[in-house]
Amino acid sequence: MRTLFSPNLPGLANWRGDLFGGLTAAIIALPLAIAFGVASGAGPVAGLYGAICVGLFASLFGGTPSQISGPTGPMTIVAAAVFTQYAGEPALAFTVIMMTGAMQILLGWLRLGRYINLMPYPVISGFMTGIGCILIIMQLEPLIGYPSTDSITNALTILPRELQQPNWNAAAIGIVSFAICMFTPRRIGEILPAPLIALVTGSLLAAVLSGTPVLGDIPSGLPNWQRPELSFTLLNDMLVSAVVLAALGSIDSLLTSLVADSVTRTFHNPDKELVGQGLGNMLAGLAGGLPGAGATIRTLSNVNAGGRTALSGIVHAAVLLGVVLGLGRAVAFIPHAALAGILMKVGIDVIDWRFLARMHRTPRMDLVLMCVVLLLTVLVDIITAVAAGVVLASLAFVKEAADHQIESIRPVHDPEHASFFGPEETALFRRCDGRVLVLHLSGLISFGAASELTRKYATVGHCDILLIDLLDVPKMDGSAALALEDIIQRADTAGQNVIIAGLNAGLARTLGKMGVLDRIRETARFASRRDALQAAVDQVSANARAAGTT
Repeated sequence: MRTLFSPNLPGLANWRGDLFGGLTAAIIALPLAIAFGVASGAGPVAGLYGAICVGLFASLFGGTPSQISGPTGPMTIVAAAVFTQYAGEPALAFTVIMMTGAMQILLGWLRLGRYINLMPYPVISGFMTGIGCILIIMQLEPLIGYPSTDSITNALTILPRELQQPNWNAAAIGIVSFAICMFTPRRIGEILPAPLIALVTGSLLAAVLSGTPVLGDIPSGLPNWQRPELSFTLLNDMLVSAVVLAALGSIDSLLTSLVADSVTRTFHNPDKELVGQGLGNMLAGLAGGLPGAGATIRTLSNVNAGGRTALSGIVHAAVLLGVVLGLGRAVAFIPHAALAGILMKVGIDVIDWRFLARMHRTPRMDLVLMCVVLLLTVLVDIITAVAAGVVLASLAFVKEAADHQIESIRPVHDPEHASFFGPEETALFRRCDGRVLVLHLSGLISFGAASELTRKYATVGHCDILLIDLLDVPKMDGSAALALEDIIQRADTAGQNVIIAGLNAGLARTLGKMGVLDRIRETARFASRRDALQAAVDQVSANARAAGTT
């Protein structure tokens, strides 16, 4: 608990990289925060204070040192619906944001953040490549002097017409900025980051070339502190909105953490990250700001400029705070085209070229998975893409695991085919004179193989005794247990005696809870395969004597 809530004390070992990284991220975050604030209906200052609060506290208390947080597209869309729903009572909307933060803290405290690490790599690759494609496409309009649209679909629809009449001055600035980011020598970039050089150069060119769109006046002012308010008649709706925002923000942040890990070759703390994001969103709600999450583009911009520790996030928040407290004039003349050129280079870096270079050697399912996530990320949204990717990956894994499980189910009549038997066990099996069927299972047996388990038993010939061999089965789920019960019922109906071998504590617990063991006498349950075979030999002998007497 103490570790989850302990602050990340910023160090100075990488101060130059963190300074430039935080400054670059802040410059990129500035127009985005304003745009998100306007799009949400809460106003531009709400977007800025959301970026400041979430960005600062996620850096100070989060689990991903290089991550930059703030309002994002998916979070803004949901927040806009909340502000519309409570248009006459904005205090309730900001209370929903505070509730969102509290829920994220709870998720971190319950240690649920680690489950995002189960994300298959093709899903991450498709997500990263999709984000890169979105970023490049969405920046083509500001690169040629037009305002960016609110969706990639609109951008692709309008772009062909806009390309026929570009703003050549803006295009020149954008291309120069992009070229600086692409071709600045590494030794120069280590002293002065290429995005910062591009930004200064683009601003100087904008002062010379007329008609170039710039950021313009930046809104300023102290936050309007909000008191939490609850409406018991609307409490259910508020909780639903908070749950959606908390889930969305948590997934968005932890996905960005995975991307940051892949670039920086580090490992984040997912539970601590959720706590940091939750604290940031709680403060954002109090300050009248938008909810936020880990922002992939800003994080990658920070990393590419040298940011590695919490200091970069603190610098990012401090720059934005300075802007809203009166320093807006210092960045008012930055051209949108220069930012577009910088972001296009970031988009190229985001694309997972390592995976793309191996596409021709990638397993077919991984390739399909990556392409589905990529297309859904670009054409629908990130959350849908990731959800579909995880479901498809899970189904593919279950299918593959089921195939292996099915191969491990072996009905054996002949001791020559029982390679898993030892010499003594083989000798005992021969003494059974073909009267015993051994149903041998191995490995984890789950629902994927349950129906095949029943089918394989149903296809074998008649026998007097069914010996179910579970010695090599470490675990079995409820579906497989019920399939095993069905086999035992069929054996009882056919007049066969059932013996079970290798019943460990875990299996006994599962089969006992499901009521399967009620159908097998305790004298027919054995810990070892040898003892079970000996019991089968005794039973065959007893049956033979009884038949002879008759």
